[in-house]
Amino acid sequence: MESRLIHSFFDRKKHFGSLAPPLYQTSTFVFDNAEQGELRFSGNESGYMYSRLGNPTVNELEKKISDLEDGEAGAAFGSGMAAVSAVLFALLKSGDHVLVSEGVYGCTFGLLGLMKDKFNVGYDLINMNEEKNIESAMKENTKVIYVETPINPTMKLVDLELITSIAKRNGITVVVDNTFCSPYLQQPIHLGADIVVHSATKYIGGHGDVIAGLVVGSEEFIQEMKLSTQKDIGGIISPFDAWLLLRGLKTLAVRMDRHCDNAHYLFSKLKQHPNVQHIVYPGDGNFEQYELARRQMKHFGGLLSFEIKGGKEKAQQFMNSLRMIKVAVSLGDAETLIQHPATMTHSVVPTSERERMGITDSLVRLSVGLEKDEDIWSDIEQALEKIG
Repeated sequence: MESRLIHSFFDRKKHFGSLAPPLYQTSTFVFDNAEQGELRFSGNESGYMYSRLGNPTVNELEKKISDLEDGEAGAAFGSGMAAVSAVLFALLKSGDHVLVSEGVYGCTFGLLGLMKDKFNVGYDLINMNEEKNIESAMKENTKVIYVETPINPTMKLVDLELITSIAKRNGITVVVDNTFCSPYLQQPIHLGADIVVHSATKYIGGHGDVIAGLVVGSEEFIQEMKLSTQKDIGGIISPFDAWLLLRGLKTLAVRMDRHCDNAHYLFSKLKQHPNVQHIVYPGDGNFEQYELARRQMKHFGGLLSFEIKGGKEKAQQFMNSLRMIKVAVSLGDAETLIQHPATMTHSVVPTSERERMGITDSLVRLSVGLEKDEDIWSDIEQALEKIG
């Protein structure tokens, strides 16, 4: 994987020996003549026409991510939610039903509500820990199982081998949001998933300077989605953003190793502090799904969530007392970031549903960065002391 991140799929002979993939910053492509334009638009000749329909830099990224996820093909989008919506629009029609892992990202939850209200696509958020829960929630019109693992921000895991075995028996497509792990830590297609989605804004980009989404699946599905949902709705990625992601992917392995090591160090410190009452982290030996995390993931990830004693007021006071750590949504950046899910990323989720998911007013989510581990802890420790 470490070598594939750097070397896979780039043919330098086609690009004058350039070490880095070139940036094709163009909106359109010139044809040799009118007849060539006709041939390309009719599909009788391969080649580029218009960057909404395809671009060499974007194509390099799509080939790279499909290789890393061991899929057949990839598609790049202008945001993670553009990728999620394109996949769901491509797979579902009015009257269909989708099963969703509870605790799903707030904007995905909002999209599902929109699809239900406007297009009569039903959905149910369920705990997918046991086969009986999934089987009992399935309906005759269930077409898709949509999974996040680990789930944001509760870090609950979904057993992908269990989910995909149930789905295959019932002819259901499995979509996995792999944002929290990246292909370096987890490869859902190896575990039976049909389609993988990434908010590439996060670990794949890694530097907080690009918004993007990626999808990997079968050649047939990706081409169908590109020629319909992506082409006609237009949530494409810019060539420059694709180039940034290609650059970010080269260092994914070393960055993920550091994110994971730092998170594990912080967990060991947080669990000893009296102002922290509950930590959710897959690398905790007492974590309910610790063995599943060991089996399904290469490492335990760079995220952890914990509750501050004293509720929302104390949690916000703690966040406001941090000096180096930045209060911001998103994750996977070089900088350590902290956010309050109940009032930020999951504020759209009704309170009763949010609390059922385990997202309390005391919960904060930490995206552990690449700084020196002791410096991150020093900042957290002084902020915890300030809340009394």
